[in-house]
Amino acid sequence: MARFCMSIILVCIMFSIASSELSSNYYYKTCPQALSIIRSAVMSAVAKEHRMGASLLRLHFHDCFVNGCDGSVLLDDTSSFTGEKTAGPNVNSLRGFDVIDDIKTKVEAACPSVVSCADILALAARDSVLALGGPSWNVGLGRRDSMSASKDDATKDIPSPLMDLNQLISAFSNKGFNTNEMVALSGAHTTGEARCQLFRGRLYNETSIDSTLATSLRQNCPTTGGDTNLSPLDATTTVLFDNAYFKNLVNQKGLLHSDQQLFGGGSTDSQVTSYSNNPASFFLDFANAMVKMANLSPLTGNDGQIRINCRKIN
Repeated sequence: MARFCMSIILVCIMFSIASSELSSNYYYKTCPQALSIIRSAVMSAVAKEHRMGASLLRLHFHDCFVNGCDGSVLLDDTSSFTGEKTAGPNVNSLRGFDVIDDIKTKVEAACPSVVSCADILALAARDSVLALGGPSWNVGLGRRDSMSASKDDATKDIPSPLMDLNQLISAFSNKGFNTNEMVALSGAHTTGEARCQLFRGRLYNETSIDSTLATSLRQNCPTTGGDTNLSPLDATTTVLFDNAYFKNLVNQKGLLHSDQQLFGGGSTDSQVTSYSNNPASFFLDFANAMVKMANLSPLTGNDGQIRINCRKIN
């Protein structure tokens, strides 16, 4: 892990939090050790398994895109509602729940019933990116946790890896993001892995893929079977959070159909090219977009609750 720490580039975003009710100093008096507990646990988890950084980042994304950043993605099914874990974009795919459970246990021991699961997700995402060599940003805090979840909304709202460019633009626009922010957030695919079933169609049916990469991928993703076999989203620097994802797109080495859609003669080509040549620009835009995403419809004040167990309501 030391080699990642050596390569960390901090992009400190002094960004005014969109919601006046969220503050980066929210736990300064009520749980001053919360942020250090969370960062230490995330760093340890990512050092143990580098892929976990991408998984924790993805948990936050899938939480925020469904009725806002409210920790709903963490809820198990109950007799009164079906949670989001079994929705198409999440089932047998989302992971890292055990890491969040571990963090919550540690935080509860220090400050009972103070720090929300939604805030833990937001901080864990930021600290994961940092652990993998990416930028940092100020995380507004003070979210509360939802008391329900929606499988239907998760199925409907989370962008699919099979989407074309116009569909991606629309899906992000529905959440208040412009096209530039969509491209920046897509750069999260510079780390992590995807299952064969999500890119098989691209691998065998599309021509906009580098032939050498396709040949390599087919060894682990046959035409039938092997649905859960994993391949890196960024085959160049498989773990590090950097701008190699965009360099890959320019060279037709995007793994998912939705990835390569960002560079193929469309309106986002110039931005992809810019990021491929300027990692600092990507880091800055990514950090700003993450701040915006973390402010999607948070529960504050008396709404929701502070869950003691992130998997179930109190």
